[in-house]
Amino acid sequence: MRAAPLDIHSPLDGSLVGWLPTATEQDVASAVLDAREAQAAWARVPAAERGAALRAAAAGLREQADNLATVVETETGRPFASAREGVLAGASTLEQYAELGPVHRGRTLLGGHDATDFMVPEPRGVVVALTPWNDPVAIACGLLGAALVTGNAVIHKPSERCPHTGLLLGQLLAEHFPAGVLQGLTGDGAVGALLAANPHVDVVAHVGGTATGRQILAATAATGAKALLENGGNDPLVVDAGVDPEWAADQAALGAFVNAGQLCTAVERIFVHEAVAEAFVAALCERARRWNEDPQPLVDTRHRESVHAHVAEAVADGAQVLVGGEVPEGDGAYYPATVLARCTPQMRVMREETFGPVAPVCVVPSFEEALALACVDEHGLAATVLTGSMAHAQQAWRALPVGTVKVNAVFGGAPGGAAQPRRASGTGFGYGPELLDEMTTTKVVHLGLPG
Repeated sequence: MRAAPLDIHSPLDGSLVGWLPTATEQDVASAVLDAREAQAAWARVPAAERGAALRAAAAGLREQADNLATVVETETGRPFASAREGVLAGASTLEQYAELGPVHRGRTLLGGHDATDFMVPEPRGVVVALTPWNDPVAIACGLLGAALVTGNAVIHKPSERCPHTGLLLGQLLAEHFPAGVLQGLTGDGAVGALLAANPHVDVVAHVGGTATGRQILAATAATGAKALLENGGNDPLVVDAGVDPEWAADQAALGAFVNAGQLCTAVERIFVHEAVAEAFVAALCERARRWNEDPQPLVDTRHRESVHAHVAEAVADGAQVLVGGEVPEGDGAYYPATVLARCTPQMRVMREETFGPVAPVCVVPSFEEALALACVDEHGLAATVLTGSMAHAQQAWRALPVGTVKVNAVFGGAPGGAAQPRRASGTGFGYGPELLDEMTTTKVVHLGLPG
């Protein structure tokens, strides 16, 4: 008996987008066995040919960017232009790994003169990729591209909140690879749990919530598979004295409200120096009102309930709503850009990831206190510091226990950078050239002469 199908309703107006079947336990087992069989032959394909296949897949993705972006918007509410940017970013990532994969190398060792010693990377085997709904194409392409180009077979399960997106992406990419090398399965967390616990899976790569990440760690501890996790974050923004409050408000609004706050590295909590707090908060409220002139829905009403619960609890604990903070009437899953004043570090909106367009502000008397509070969290994904002081910038990036520190820009960075999240935010490199290392395992070889 099959599980109930996935019904997807549009966050724009609540209409039914469609439904897809949920994979069964037998579907999961068959996919893993097919992947293991296909992987052995795929690993023997020269690296340059694997790269060429990935490059062709990227070209196909670019050709279908508009169609895929439309599906992303329909399922998740992400505006078409932004969704299309995500698709094109995914294609660029595939192209990057198409170039990096064939030059991924080991090294030779200096042993005895009559022997040869070297280290060589080899594919791990079967990779399970569990990807999220908030940037579904770009994130998936990173994991899929790095795994495929290094000779692994991949089973991709997209979030149950955007299964049509994952299905279309998989169809576009899979046609460029041998049968069984790239497969897709649809389903909810139960399907992901079956994949993570399968003893024939070698890597479980997950981008998503911390609770799910912890369950994956437990499952892979039993099977011996590698867990590669980018989980939730509770990213702080520190606003130092002496900065332009208007500019700081621009940065804070972008970090907290873009994509309706549904980004792993969104600004989740703000610590502002009392010297600029009044002007900063006033400017931030003005920016929030502007964002609310052209609102973006959250992914669904269930997620909206979670976001609003954080806001309502903060208000009950003494926070003040300056902008937003109410569930709007009408269809869809809309929630306004919201600014909360008088927040304290003990409030849940400051302690946990809200993942919505909410900017909670805590006023502090000094940069040192702001930095100290920013460092207190179970997560360790990213942090941003706005300061005109080089000494404070240096102090901040050294002190913050996170994988990514951004100074004077909430987003940005040079191509090719890669970070490792800390603590509850996950483990391992999730992007950049280092992701190739995560998708391979190293063998050391000693070739001696016969006696």
